[in-house]
Amino acid sequence: MKLGLNLSFAVKRWQEPDILAKMVREDFGITCVQLSWDQINPWWPDAARDRLAEKSAYAFRKEGITITSTFGGLASYSYGQLLSASEDERRISLDFLKRAVDMSVRMGVDTIGTPVGGMSNKDAYDPVSRQKCWQYAVDGIMSLAAYGAQQGLKEILIEATPLETEFPSTPDESVRLMKDLEGSAVPVRLLVDWGHALYQPLLKEKADMELWLKTCRDFIGAIHLQQTDGKLDRHWGFSQEGLVTPGYIKTLAEKTGTEDIIQYLEVVPPFEAFDADVYREIQTSVTILKTVFA
Repeated sequence: MKLGLNLSFAVKRWQEPDILAKMVREDFGITCVQLSWDQINPWWPDAARDRLAEKSAYAFRKEGITITSTFGGLASYSYGQLLSASEDERRISLDFLKRAVDMSVRMGVDTIGTPVGGMSNKDAYDPVSRQKCWQYAVDGIMSLAAYGAQQGLKEILIEATPLETEFPSTPDESVRLMKDLEGSAVPVRLLVDWGHALYQPLLKEKADMELWLKTCRDFIGAIHLQQTDGKLDRHWGFSQEGLVTPGYIKTLAEKTGTEDIIQYLEVVPPFEAFDADVYREIQTSVTILKTVFA
């Protein structure tokens, strides 16, 4: 099994890419990372954005670290994106995602990932409107894949989220979306998050990571790792006790044949948390997880 690291923990903290890359390699011993769009915003003016992106890519390459994908962060997750009720916002969202493709390819990264977006309350609970939103998502991702193919992108990851106002949020919805996206210009794969998959208030008896892995196995491109209590989407580190243990991770990977799928530790601490505490949490979590990851 391969352990990677999502860099969301570094947002508003370790802003210099050379310092962050050195920390990831020397202090945490990680060689594969996901860079967050909260660190480099695809919306920034092209020339300045690309200079910053190339500087970051160089810093990680210099340390022997592969940026395997760039991934949507908290800022972009705040908006309706491709599930918005507004055609203007959906168009803007597609432009934003295309810019994420441009930025990533400029960095030498061939994969991007993101949640699809969120519906309005009105659309989410009206069956006709909800189906329209589903089609918005499919059409938008298909358009993004066509653009990505032209730019040299190799893969798009769609994250399943723990909200009934978003797609996909269940194992069955995840499979349905992946099947609706078959034939896309570049492969579209699913990203499953441990905390999302174990979210009991929404999923109830389907809050079961084994069920998710077995149901979605053929479509999963990556996994996010977090510690959780199943009551909220915690994104805790592994110094805290919760539902996820190293033994459970290893057992399920072997049982479901998912040992080959990379899992990224994704800790999202409060902004007010002290830097020293965040650093210690990442270091401790990686040490704990490395007891089962190669």
